[in-house]
Amino acid sequence: MARIVLVHGIAQEQKSADTLEAEWLPSLAGGIRLAGDTVLADDLWRDARPGAAGARMAFYGDLFLRDGQQGGADELTVEEGALAEALAAEWLRNAAFRSSREGDRNLARTELAHLGGVSEEYQGVRAAARPVLNALVRLRPFARLGVAFAERVLVKALKQVTLYLTDETIRERVQERVAAHIGPETEVIIGHSLGSVVAYEAAHRHGGPLPLLLTVGSPLGLRTVVYERTRPQPPSVPPGVARWVNLADRDDLVAAKPDLGPMFPGADGVLDSGYTVDNGAKPHEAAFYLAKRRTGEVLSAALSA
Repeated sequence: MARIVLVHGIAQEQKSADTLEAEWLPSLAGGIRLAGDTVLADDLWRDARPGAAGARMAFYGDLFLRDGQQGGADELTVEEGALAEALAAEWLRNAAFRSSREGDRNLARTELAHLGGVSEEYQGVRAAARPVLNALVRLRPFARLGVAFAERVLVKALKQVTLYLTDETIRERVQERVAAHIGPETEVIIGHSLGSVVAYEAAHRHGGPLPLLLTVGSPLGLRTVVYERTRPQPPSVPPGVARWVNLADRDDLVAAKPDLGPMFPGADGVLDSGYTVDNGAKPHEAAFYLAKRRTGEVLSAALSA
């Protein structure tokens, strides 16, 4: 059981709980130090040593390694493929209407027009995955990776999100990994990317008092694609959560709309949501989210109460 439970996102299958803790904890401590809480920052930094129980990573990346392959087989069922296509289209739509770079907005809108989904609201675009991927890899967040590598990253990301949302065995095993770290002493659950969906559902399953749920780079508000597949339905703020803070970078294509409040009953006085950080050239980077002063302020308030 841990005071702080960390839940990673997509494409971490080649890592481990230990390596991810080594990446996340210094960033968390740094954000708290920027917020002015040096005592808590020092305590968390000491917890970064192997075997510390203050903050633990709920690791599930290995569940996506299948048949002894590096990253598993790429084949998806018809249902999974349809969901992956819709998710890719949502990411493209995010770029079209929220990117800070005019060139990316224009390119994404042009591609959406070709796909018949230029409206900012979701209209059920079911474009073939290949044209959507071709458009996405030309946008700034992915273009720097190179076309071939960016495409592999996108396919893997789409696949893992889709598997979690459609494969009951995967979902249950992931939730078991998180639940193993949650107990009466747990004060904070932090989820990044797909991990924010996992953390949100874990908070519901936990049911007990939880001072803080922190989600960063979260796709929870992607209606039809993610939102309507979360558990339980209809979506709502987990009843035991005292405060839920959702942080997103404007250029983070994976993240949903800035204000999740209207989508989650019970949000008034609990959910604080919006584009509040700037992660520079890596808008979806977990460590960049965690190292921000805003993140440190939120954690300091929860852990010092």
